[in-house]
Amino acid sequence: MINQKIAIYRILDANLDRAREGLRIIEEWCRFALNDRESASVCKNMRQDLASWHSQDLRTSRDTPNDPGTDLTHPQEEEREDIDALLQANFCRVQEALRVLEEYGKLYDGQFATAMKQLRYHVYSLESKLIGKSRQQLLQTTNLYLVTMPVDDLFGVVESALKGGLKIVQYRHKNQEDLVKLKEAHRLKQLCHQYGALFLVNDRPDIALAINADGLHLGQTDMPVALARQILGQGKIIGKSTTNPQEMAKALAEDVDYIGVGPVYETPTKAGKKAAGLEYVRYANDNANVPWFAIGGIDQNNINDVIKAGGKKVAVVRSIMANQNPTQITQKLLSQLN
Repeated sequence: MINQKIAIYRILDANLDRAREGLRIIEEWCRFALNDRESASVCKNMRQDLASWHSQDLRTSRDTPNDPGTDLTHPQEEEREDIDALLQANFCRVQEALRVLEEYGKLYDGQFATAMKQLRYHVYSLESKLIGKSRQQLLQTTNLYLVTMPVDDLFGVVESALKGGLKIVQYRHKNQEDLVKLKEAHRLKQLCHQYGALFLVNDRPDIALAINADGLHLGQTDMPVALARQILGQGKIIGKSTTNPQEMAKALAEDVDYIGVGPVYETPTKAGKKAAGLEYVRYANDNANVPWFAIGGIDQNNINDVIKAGGKKVAVVRSIMANQNPTQITQKLLSQLN
């Protein structure tokens, strides 16, 4: 006959430990990597709150030798793709544990259950802040943005550029089958994260969501930014193309994280699209209140003119994708921007 009281105590004991362990992993990153005293303190306070509920009755109910779950594991627990995946896994761990504590706590102590519910919402808020924060910091500091185009050695070209110091890549392949897009996007995301770079998907929020990309880039005729955020969730980067002051104003009103400004020069990537010119670059320099990237026909020969017009950040396509030495041209462009 199962002793329900002891079983509930064991469940509460295990999940109090689980939640505190997950919070400690998150706290260490806040403290030693982000130097984020506030977030580290939030984690520490939540751990202490949990400890205050961890009574001796719950602790003495523990029966580790007879626990059938101690040797259960899953292949996904053995590896973490990157720091975002590690943080995400531990946020999920904490949230799941708190949900268990809340539900079983209703059979133990109503105040305990309420406290676990409140903690769970605090964890949701912290997750949105931290996962998005590292992305936003990188977006703010990076000056060179690569938009891909179809080439024979897509992964080799992108990795060569990443070796040259590239920190943001957008996957763009308009006329490819969805299954191929998924595979290519997933592989490119892995490459980008291996080199500490951001990875965004062009136009397709479903693909961005499926591979857990860092964000999405939208054109003027794509879905509203608010809907894209609803699909992708908080903390993701969303950018939008603009070609004139009116489109810029609309994009800024939609609360985008960055905008594209161009095409500065005519380019086959946007066939038939009239160049916005350096005048629009100057306008962006005076009016944009989010990070912005000048784009369209920019290469090492004209980039200085863009810089003189106020373009501190640029996005390129053919300059890197069609270059025989992507590492070298990336370093060259970065040196000109810096």
